[in-house]
Amino acid sequence: MRLSHGSPALSARFDDPNLMSAGGLTPVLALAAQCRLGGLVADKLTLKDPGGVNAAIKVPALVAGMVAGADSIADMDLLRHGGMARLFTGIRAPSTLGTFLRAFTFGHVRQLDSVAAALLTGLAAAAPLLPGAEQVSYLDVDDTVREVHGYAKQGAGFGYSGVRGLNALLATISTPLAAPVIAAARLRKGSAYSPRGAAGLLTDALRTSRAAGVGGSDRAGLVIVRADSAYYTHDMVAAARRGGARFSITAKMTATVKAAIAGIDESAWTPIHYPRAIFDEDQQRWISDAEVAEVGFTAFTSRRQAEHVTARLIVRRVKRLPAAGTPAGQGELFTAHRHHAVFTDSPLALLEAETSHRGHAIVEQVIADLKNGPLAHLPSGNFAANSAWLVLATMAFNLTRAAGTLASTFHARATTATLRSQLIGVPARLARSGRRLRLHLPRDWPWEQAWRRLFDATCGPPTPA
Repeated sequence: MRLSHGSPALSARFDDPNLMSAGGLTPVLALAAQCRLGGLVADKLTLKDPGGVNAAIKVPALVAGMVAGADSIADMDLLRHGGMARLFTGIRAPSTLGTFLRAFTFGHVRQLDSVAAALLTGLAAAAPLLPGAEQVSYLDVDDTVREVHGYAKQGAGFGYSGVRGLNALLATISTPLAAPVIAAARLRKGSAYSPRGAAGLLTDALRTSRAAGVGGSDRAGLVIVRADSAYYTHDMVAAARRGGARFSITAKMTATVKAAIAGIDESAWTPIHYPRAIFDEDQQRWISDAEVAEVGFTAFTSRRQAEHVTARLIVRRVKRLPAAGTPAGQGELFTAHRHHAVFTDSPLALLEAETSHRGHAIVEQVIADLKNGPLAHLPSGNFAANSAWLVLATMAFNLTRAAGTLASTFHARATTATLRSQLIGVPARLARSGRRLRLHLPRDWPWEQAWRRLFDATCGPPTPA
């Protein structure tokens, strides 16, 4: 591919008042309006600070900017160009939106959490966001450290990753048929211990997921809470059970867990072969063969008797590699294994339960997606402002995911970057005819049919001429 004309024959001007770089914002914001985003903000958010006025306009503006690709407050300026002001109302300058974010307190962030939960419920009703949720659903909990710079960041600190930053705790909902959406999120100081506040977040996430249809109206569907060993605590298990969910949590290799594994009879191990190799973090290699077994186990025995939890301990073992530097041909005296244990009360069969737990890695895709978008930065020095930014990022993520489900089966599971490039970042020219606005989009756009389905679902089919 190359230019069809030489440089002397080319020129460029920024002079068209009707062009827009993100024509796909039209159906996405129409979907947000259908779910009463502005109304929810007006009902739930009670900012009294002078900078917090018109929250019902500024929250949708911030979400719209994130959907369009903004990852900082300054990037919100991308909403102010060409024909955007003719098509949308309530556009605000980045400085105004920054002042608005700094007006938040912890209580206001919790109110914004309520808005995000209600928005997810509305999106689940307006789009096929969680197909199959009435039968089987997974709620995954994990956290990540977002690196920050400068000494003015409130709450910044060094956590388990050794990186100076702020800690974001997330809970996602997915089904075997649906890509994950974010049920709840909390921003914590960078030095926060992973399970801190996780049980409370899980309680909120389960409440939100139930409102979004998870488990069905009779709550007969299977809901499994999945987490890694950082969340192997009694509080997490208790929160899952209170919410009517099962749990599947990686067990820490404590003395009691090791003793239980050692007591498994050799004949109880079942060989398994992974059709697609999985990556072993401890050994830093890909593995395609392993063995699994299970044994009954009672956890948290250091607590009072009523808080002991008896369930299944599912163990996967993999042969250890020879140590580096072992001479060629040096055979092993006996086979040594590395074990990975999962504590669960899942009703699934052994192999199915082990496989479903490994699906917990899907939450890492959501974290990567956020870091590739609005969470590329935590843009303010104010902790509450950054907390609000995180919640707004989850709202933008869920809104974009819902738009993808209305567009096509491919876009229902696509990453946010793909949705943005194919459905949202579509250049458009605004025209008026007979008191009606019309968007003119590029001819031969490869994803035209998917875009049309999204537009018709949110803005209605075109009126016959």
